[in-house]
Amino acid sequence: MDARWQHQLFSSGTPVEGTFTFSRLSLAADRPAPLLVVGLACALSLNGCTRGASAPPPPPVPTVEVVSVIQQDVPIYSEWVATLDGYVNAQIEPRVAGYIIRQNYKEGSVVSKGEVLFEIDPRPFKAALDQAKAQLAQAEAQLGKASLDVQRDTPLAKAQAIAQSQLDTEIQAKLGAQALVLAAKANVEQAELNMEFTRVTSLVSGIAGIAQVQIGNLVGPSSVLTSVSQVDPIKAYFTVSEQEFTDFHRRFPTQKRVEEQRRRMPLQLLLGDGSVYERTGTIYFADREVNPATGAIRIAGVFANPNNLLRPGGYGRVRASARTYDGALLVPQRAVIELQGSHQVAVVGSDNKVSMRPVTVGERVGKMWIVTDGLKAGEHVIVEGLMKVRDGAPAKAVSAESGKAGG
Repeated sequence: MDARWQHQLFSSGTPVEGTFTFSRLSLAADRPAPLLVVGLACALSLNGCTRGASAPPPPPVPTVEVVSVIQQDVPIYSEWVATLDGYVNAQIEPRVAGYIIRQNYKEGSVVSKGEVLFEIDPRPFKAALDQAKAQLAQAEAQLGKASLDVQRDTPLAKAQAIAQSQLDTEIQAKLGAQALVLAAKANVEQAELNMEFTRVTSLVSGIAGIAQVQIGNLVGPSSVLTSVSQVDPIKAYFTVSEQEFTDFHRRFPTQKRVEEQRRRMPLQLLLGDGSVYERTGTIYFADREVNPATGAIRIAGVFANPNNLLRPGGYGRVRASARTYDGALLVPQRAVIELQGSHQVAVVGSDNKVSMRPVTVGERVGKMWIVTDGLKAGEHVIVEGLMKVRDGAPAKAVSAESGKAGG
């Protein structure tokens, strides 16, 4: 290709694709030196730029919140489901049969011991009492006659004016009359009791329940009229396992020490709404036997209930501290990582590096966890920012309390 044609090709305003491609190939073949020089220059220039650039900066050190491992004596609390029951529950039953003619109490009200709750028609018992009194009077009259006979014939028998056998008969008649008087008096007393029993009274002071009978009902000794429960104090029944009961008594082997520990071990009652009852209770007694079906033993706690807030049949939970863990190491539960049955915590050392530490945990106490192995008192464990750290990496530790204050 001559120089004139090349000049026309590259200076023309209308490019021709085929001709242009052919021309570039022709130029590359005819003049390789200039293109090679340009390529080498570009390569050298790029290589120089790469060597001159600085390395990327390291990632920033993460900031984490830490707390110190606490060591202190910790009471271990246990909770059991509890059922409330009256301190004394009395079923009110009549002692005589008859028709109810009056109800003297208001259902659900507080009644006193001896207060009349129901009245039974007394007329039949009044008639029986009058009859018993009449029989007593008759027996006393017979005794009086027999006494006069013995008094009159005793000196006659001594003077042999009458036979001794006659006096003996009169003496025996007097003894018989005395026995009849005693029997008649007993009948009068029983009639008076029956008359008194027509007024059905409360056996204890407490809250009276709903009446089970109405006025005009015929009742007898097997009828239940109502119930009265003494609710101040009130009992709370709960069951503990045989193992818990055995462990407690092994730590306090004598009955005296058991009683002392029971007095020093207050019971808390958690009500159905989750609130804690304002008065603490004490253990009243333990049942005589372990339930063979459940392997548990029944315990009764007693709580003061002056306002009658607690009622029989209510449910709650009893909480108590049966033992104390001396010198326990505590960490927040959120500091512990659980993975496939194992536990670990992230510890920030004095060199500000993170150490992932396997630990052995014990019981939970509120929001804390007892660590039995793997930590020492005063070490700093991460509670916030666990996902930002790794084992052996540096971290900037700040106190969790100061982090909250700064936030």
